[in-house]
Amino acid sequence: MTIKTILPLVAAACLGAVTPAIAVAATPGQTLATAPAEGVLRVRSRYPVDETVTRIKTDIAAKGIRFFEDIDQSQLGARAKISLRPSRLLLFGNPPLGVQFLTSNALAGLDWPVRMLVAEDADGSVWVAWTDFAYLGRRYGIADRDAALKMASEVSSSIASSVTK
Repeated sequence: MTIKTILPLVAAACLGAVTPAIAVAATPGQTLATAPAEGVLRVRSRYPVDETVTRIKTDIAAKGIRFFEDIDQSQLGARAKISLRPSRLLLFGNPPLGVQFLTSNALAGLDWPVRMLVAEDADGSVWVAWTDFAYLGRRYGIADRDAALKMASEVSSSIASSVTK
C-alpha cells in the first residue's frame, strides 16, 4: 500500500470505525462488516436505516451538495417477490467536483455521482458503505486530480460520520 491508498482509510477511521474490505470469497449469511468488496469503505451506524438515511440526507443538504436519488432496494426486491433486508442506495454529488474525474477518464462516469449504501445486517446492525476515492482514482488511472480525489474522500467520510456520533 502507498501513502495515497492509506490516507483515505486513516481519515475515515478518524471519523468512525471504518472497516475495509477483506479479500475472501462471499459466503451465505456473511455480514456487511466482513463481506468482500474491493475498494469499499464502511462504517457502522448508530441508528436504524430510516434515521441513518435522514441524517445522511440532512448532512448532504447542509454541505450544499446536490442529492439525486434514494433507491429503496428492498422495496424493489419485494416487487420482484425477493426478500431483502432493508437496503437503500443514495446518489449525490457536487458536479463541479465530480465532473473533474470524468474529464480525466470519461469511464469514471460509471462511479459518479457518489453512491452510499445504507443496509441492515441480519442482526439489525446498520452499515453505510461507499467506494474509496483513492481506489477509484487507481481504477480509472486518474493521476491528475489528487486534490479533487482527496476532497471527495474527505467529504464522503464526513457525511458517513454523521451517523456514527
